Amino acid sequence: MLARYTTVRNYGSAEIVIKKSRFIGHARPVESEDEAVAFIEELKKKYWNATHNCSAYLIGERDQFQKALDDGEPSGTAGKPILEVIKNRGLKNTVVVVTRYFGGIMLGAGGLVRAYTDGAVAGIDAAEPIVKVLHREVSVDVDYTWYGKLENELRGRGYRVGEVSFTDRVRVQCLPEAGEAEQFQAWITDVTQGQSLLELGEERYFIEGE
Repeated sequence: MLARYTTVRNYGSAEIVIKKSRFIGHARPVESEDEAVAFIEELKKKYWNATHNCSAYLIGERDQFQKALDDGEPSGTAGKPILEVIKNRGLKNTVVVVTRYFGGIMLGAGGLVRAYTDGAVAGIDAAEPIVKVLHREVSVDVDYTWYGKLENELRGRGYRVGEVSFTDRVRVQCLPEAGEAEQFQAWITDVTQGQSLLELGEERYFIEGE
């Protein structure tokens, strides 16, 4: 799994008008190619009366799933520019559709490329780009006498903390970045002078800064 990657937070859309043609950019995060295709088809049905619904997606840790569709526009003037915006913004696991309602004025190949580029940018900005960071769960089990110090140290270092349970001992779910999990365990052992029980859990992504 990637240590971190950029995607969009959720579905977003925005409209721009260029020489009387309406371009509506849509973007959303996806986890699979099937999900991306389903989103494209959903918008084609919703905007069935549009002149074109051009799209592109980029999926996978190594960008192994990517496709650009011109949907009737001249080859290379719509889908490819949309895909290039996704790549240039450094996004992964993202699908973008740009819906066009023709306004009666021809834009030419260069004009189309610029229009679909701008439409993709508008959609992506509306969907809010975010950075997802991979974290590893580390459960720290300590006696009550160590909990105050542990809590202060975790807060002082700015570590992400999840659920805290209180039974005969205190169990704190810590969430350091995955690449720092080993170093984190060594630090906790030092902080608690070896009086803590540590257990590694699953890896999961969190949005950076939240």
